[in-house]
Amino acid sequence: MNQTNLGEFTEYFIKTLSGISHTKINELSLSVLYMLLGFFVSTTLSTIPGQTGDWGIIGAAIIVTFYERISQQTYPLMITKKLNKILINNINYIKIGILYGLFVDAFKLGS
Repeated sequence: MNQTNLGEFTEYFIKTLSGISHTKINELSLSVLYMLLGFFVSTTLSTIPGQTGDWGIIGAAIIVTFYERISQQTYPLMITKKLNKILINNINYIKIGILYGLFVDAFKLGS
């Protein structure tokens, strides 16, 4: 029996949805992993230099420089190579995790 256009469309739609769902979950899990890595880095950045008290300004300057360089690489008009785009996005997720971790530490100190 011949398959109708509706049947072919349904098969194609189901295959496409299954492919998309696997890809998105993989990207989501990697982004969460990189954000947790950034959270760990922020905890390290806020506790180790803070023990002596004189590294606060230098640490803040390093963090701001890191943030600005990553933003400069992440948000241009076009990223030419896919590998560079994936690498920059992963570093951007780490950056987001660092920012989240620093906010959490600030709220812990403020309460």
